[in-house]
Amino acid sequence: MSAVEINKDTWLKWFESMLLMRKFEEKTGQLYGQQKIRGFCHLYIGQEAVVAGAISAMQKGDSMITTYRDHAHALALGVSADSIMAEMYGKATGCSKGKGGSMHMFSKEHNFYGGHAIVGGQIPLGAGVAFAEKYKGTDNVNICYMGDGAVRQGALNETFNMAMLWKLPVIFVCENNGYAMGTSVQRTTNMTDIYKIGLGFDMPCAPVDGMDPVAVHNAMDEAIQRARKGEGPTFLEMRTYRYRGHSMSDPAKYRTKEELEDYKAKDPVELARETILTEKYADQAWIEEVEAKVKATVDQAVKFAEESPWPEVSELYKDVYKTENYPYVMD
Repeated sequence: MSAVEINKDTWLKWFESMLLMRKFEEKTGQLYGQQKIRGFCHLYIGQEAVVAGAISAMQKGDSMITTYRDHAHALALGVSADSIMAEMYGKATGCSKGKGGSMHMFSKEHNFYGGHAIVGGQIPLGAGVAFAEKYKGTDNVNICYMGDGAVRQGALNETFNMAMLWKLPVIFVCENNGYAMGTSVQRTTNMTDIYKIGLGFDMPCAPVDGMDPVAVHNAMDEAIQRARKGEGPTFLEMRTYRYRGHSMSDPAKYRTKEELEDYKAKDPVELARETILTEKYADQAWIEEVEAKVKATVDQAVKFAEESPWPEVSELYKDVYKTENYPYVMD
């Protein structure tokens, strides 16, 4: 039984949230092409339901940690579009003061713990966040995302073992978009049902349709309930798809146009739009109002980033271990 009911409001929030993720990422791609955003950049277009369905099952105090494909997670947790765009521009007003960029954004205020470029590096960190919550006696849960390529890392096996041993309140989520950095799952593993990795640790695990926010919500809700009861972690394989390449430099020639179109027919944003209209949760006028609102939010984010100042040179010497009175260095 779901602890968090899916209703009209849920669908309306899903649509607006996923549309913002989609339009924000599309604008990000354009700006990257104009060299306004530099470095590496990984878009989330097509995978929006994986985050939207998780947010609707979470409560205030829960946290997320993820890979370098992180813009949508930050947006969904409430980090402002202005500060995320400014971060990608490298501006001082960014959510990480312009020091993290696309791949390393962070917001303690919103319980968003990154943005990690080391493949699989966030997996033990997510368990660490969950350990802290258990140690402090809260009922908060950490959602730890990884890609299908990261599950080959040895750190996953060590973390899964400890998380089960200590019954940590963490939900491990594999965003399986099929190709890791450009090589299909079929070419990198004999066991293509990635969720079965959990079986070796006696960890509850399951495959989930990552293109459907309802399926994601229900799977996440069940896993979160277990974690809050002290029953430990769950491993969910969200079977999703990215419409763009691994990064902006990837032409994605390793897949067919037909495969891409097959997944676009299951588009989560369009699913939400159709559900809202079919169920009469709202009318076309409301849809258009949300579209205009999202466009204005994205346009404002670009304006904010363009007009924001660059960090001062002195910032190079801040937020590092050498910082005077660094709070975590003790005699």
